[in-house]
Amino acid sequence: MHSAPTSAPTWDPQQYLRHSTLRTRPFLDLLARIPELPATAAGRPARIADIGCGPGNVTALLADRWPDARITGFDVSPEMLEQAEKHHAGTTHGGGWLDFRPADAAHWKPDEPYDLIVSNAALQWVPGHPESFPEWIAGLAPGGTLAFQVPGNFVSPSHALLGELCDTPRWRERLGGRGRQFVHVLSPAEYLDRLAALGCDAEAWETTYSQLMHGPDPVLDWVKGTALRPVLTALDGDDEAVAAFVTEYRDLLRRAYPAGPHGTVFPFRRVFAVARRRD
Repeated sequence: MHSAPTSAPTWDPQQYLRHSTLRTRPFLDLLARIPELPATAAGRPARIADIGCGPGNVTALLADRWPDARITGFDVSPEMLEQAEKHHAGTTHGGGWLDFRPADAAHWKPDEPYDLIVSNAALQWVPGHPESFPEWIAGLAPGGTLAFQVPGNFVSPSHALLGELCDTPRWRERLGGRGRQFVHVLSPAEYLDRLAALGCDAEAWETTYSQLMHGPDPVLDWVKGTALRPVLTALDGDDEAVAAFVTEYRDLLRRAYPAGPHGTVFPFRRVFAVARRRD
């Protein structure tokens, strides 16, 4: 699920997968809106690319929808690719094939016609990612689809507080800006306009998931797998600094997301787009 910001974070697949059920739900909603692929109409196996595939658990869901497809997941993180290869690579249950390759979403270009190019919670790490849309659309087979979803909660307390804390006097020299490296998301209307201008039949929308989370400091545990990764990477090797920063951030999150009698409610906005290249 990732590309590289200016200083690429080190990813922890196990931490990321701790909330895999909640993280997968937006992709399932995206998947439900993807139209029939040209390969299906032509009676041939589909060719699919997953940009920013992360640990591969979501990529594997593509094989459930298109069992005979040839699917390649691309990611910049060696840790994520190792996890994906270990658990998901190989022949699929429908006779298709699933493999994984290193690639940065900021520079990836289609090297063959694809029936589907999909990206799940990755493009927020890529500055200027809409500038890649023309090449990606051109790399689709006629009737093929580009589909993606990205987090859209960067003004929410979980992310705003992280950016503010990184910019405080105590942390500014070491972490200034690192809490805001992922703010590269457009509005649904902006995505829709760009994709329609490329000659696509497009739709874009947003959904806010009110997630009920359990356990001690569940919002902190969530962001340890995503938004907090650049900070943890920058402080790696300085255990005292990591502990101090995480404690400050934890206390801010506790006030912003107080635990209730049934758990902690964590609203999370997502932005979706699906664009079909016209035949």
